[in-house]
Amino acid sequence: MPLQVASPLCPKGTRLKLPCGVVLLGLVMPAFAQFSGPAILSRGEAPGGISSGEGNEFRFALTLTSDVTNGVWGVPTVSSQGQPANQWSLGGGAVVAVTAGHSWNRTHLGIHYNGNFKDYSHSTFNSGLSQGLSIDLTRQLSPRTEITLRESAGMFSRFTPETASVNSSVPFDSSGMAVPTASFLNNRTQYSTTGAFLTFQDSARLSFNLGGTYFVNSWSSSGLLGASGAMAIGDMQYRLSSRTTIGLNYAFFRYAYTQGMGGADVHAAAFVLAHRLSQHTEVAFLAGPSRMESNFKQAVAIDPGILAVLCPSSAGVSCPVTTGNVIFHNVEWGPYFSARVSRSFHRGVAFVDAGESILPGNGLFLTSKALRASAGYGYSGLGAWNMHVTATYTSAQSFGNVIGHYGQLAGTYSLSRQIAGPFSFVTTLNVMQYRSAAYSAYNRLIYLASMGVGFASGNRTVPVY
Repeated sequence: MPLQVASPLCPKGTRLKLPCGVVLLGLVMPAFAQFSGPAILSRGEAPGGISSGEGNEFRFALTLTSDVTNGVWGVPTVSSQGQPANQWSLGGGAVVAVTAGHSWNRTHLGIHYNGNFKDYSHSTFNSGLSQGLSIDLTRQLSPRTEITLRESAGMFSRFTPETASVNSSVPFDSSGMAVPTASFLNNRTQYSTTGAFLTFQDSARLSFNLGGTYFVNSWSSSGLLGASGAMAIGDMQYRLSSRTTIGLNYAFFRYAYTQGMGGADVHAAAFVLAHRLSQHTEVAFLAGPSRMESNFKQAVAIDPGILAVLCPSSAGVSCPVTTGNVIFHNVEWGPYFSARVSRSFHRGVAFVDAGESILPGNGLFLTSKALRASAGYGYSGLGAWNMHVTATYTSAQSFGNVIGHYGQLAGTYSLSRQIAGPFSFVTTLNVMQYRSAAYSAYNRLIYLASMGVGFASGNRTVPVY
């Protein structure tokens, strides 16, 4: 018996002809596009192997450590040879980590907190409490609309806290948030970034995203300038297939600095591509141009001819003014790009990423064009082992306050091994090389090593990030 279909295009009782079948197949195809696609960089999505963002969990861990570091001062002293002098110091501390996730009918909430208390034998900026908090709240408002709220906040000295890492309960890529990097030596840093994003799924393949963030960064040293600002973004993404998504992205950044030093406006546009090479391997990038317009207050020497009028030599007194303030205006065009390759495993994920963008700086070097690259591997072992290794490289050119080149090369290694039940042996090593071709005293190599014993809930290995 011939197959019969009831449809406005194929009335009941008619035979399913080839043209009618093709039309129906085209209408049905979008339903098969509602699958989980590759992570999209412009939306701050982490690689699929890192963050599931589903289910309920609660994890608690406490670690007691002994520590050693060679950089206990916030501002480096200078040796008799004219080189920055480092001083070694012993210390100890305690680390508390809490990770929680809960899913309701249409809502998922993820929270990750890390508190790290250190005390050293010498007075140091590193002593005291460093802590960080990451929150991700996602709510499905309707079958087509979803809203996401994100928060990343904390305080730290020199080394960014572990809360900057991505975990299964807080499924966003924190590199899209304004967490300070390339900090000025180990001065204490406070930061907060709040974001809200609305996604509308127009069809099974086409979606739109609008959002914005507001950030505040400050430093303990009175000589460093705090920064605040906002970012507005919008993008359109189209799912070509189960493996590939393409789109367009626009972003506007506004940076402002304390003490009225100035600020910058940045416009950037990019083409976006996300592609899943295999079930476990993803490639994502965005690339386009950016335009930065900055204004900074700068002190300049007053022309000798003007000084001769203001303070003639015949007056026989010292001149009360030698410099004046001008507004330094600068327009800079440059690339705006970010790229990432990630490979997920049964118990871990490896990634390599790189990018270039305009950043608010580190309190000394202000608005900067920064090139960054990083690589990492995280492993949650088969019951007994956890390991996390990362390396980051930053090279930046400042356009405000102190003008010049600066950057850093940093590496982090963390390992935990379950001893018995909830107890684990934990060891970490952090290394950071400050780099500046323009200011030699800025160059400095800092180490921080620790080992200790940790306790984790559920008789699990203490997690490391």
